[in-house]
Amino acid sequence: MPKMKTKSGAAKRFLKTAAGYKHKHAFKSHILTKMSTKRKRQLRGSELMHPSDKAKVERMLRVR
Repeated sequence: MPKMKTKSGAAKRFLKTAAGYKHKHAFKSHILTKMSTKRKRQLRGSELMHPSDKAKVERMLRVR
C-alpha cells in the first residue's frame, strides 16, 4: 500500500504548535473596502483551533 498523503490545502492553512493548531481568520483576504475598520482589526493575527475541531484537522494532516 502507498503512503497516506496529507491534504495539501490543510497543510497550507494549519500550523502545529505545542498548544494545538494555529489558523488564520477567515474573511480577511479580499473585498475589504465594504468592511468596517473595527472588523478588519479584529480579524488580524492568528488563533488556536477550537478543541472540537482538532480531530478533523489531525485527520486531514494525517497526524494519527
